[in-house]
Amino acid sequence: MRPLRYAINVTLDGCCDHAEGLPPDEESMRFWAAQMADADALLLGRVTYAMMESAWRRPATGAWPEWMDAGEIAFAESIDRAKKYVVSRTLKTVDWNAELVRDDLRGTVERLKREPGKRLWVGGVSLPTTLAEMGLVDEFEFLVQPIVAGHGPMLLAGLTRPIALEEVNRTPFRSGAVATRYRVITPSGDASS
Repeated sequence: MRPLRYAINVTLDGCCDHAEGLPPDEESMRFWAAQMADADALLLGRVTYAMMESAWRRPATGAWPEWMDAGEIAFAESIDRAKKYVVSRTLKTVDWNAELVRDDLRGTVERLKREPGKRLWVGGVSLPTTLAEMGLVDEFEFLVQPIVAGHGPMLLAGLTRPIALEEVNRTPFRSGAVATRYRVITPSGDASS
């Protein structure tokens, strides 16, 4: 089965507002580009899809903007070509190599996990919380920024139960940020995936 990984930038106090962390640098963009390249498909909610599309969709000219550095281009190319599943009941259509998921979120994700491949990736705030609550997230990867925001949307706010995790990998950055990946430990004590 393909594991589903939730990955996001977060401040030390759990704020996951993309504007509250450190500005992206080439090292963090290379890290996220590698994460995207390792994913067979992305699950995105309506808000995250719109935000990612406006920032990372290849321009109609085919050329990336001059302001993008090598890390940003690598990330943009990875996310631009990835298959996307957009979870929304309000959007009428999606494009950008995307498919709309309106109903049966659990069934859709379970089907995607059974398909062959390396892994699925989910980002954002609300959708990952819903998927974690359903027990469908197998891995969590948090790039923790050395900042205390003191406000904002909080990581996995609203979960009704704790999720036990086992550390799998840790990547420190020159900026002081640290990315840590965890596997979910099932109630039987086994790590998933």
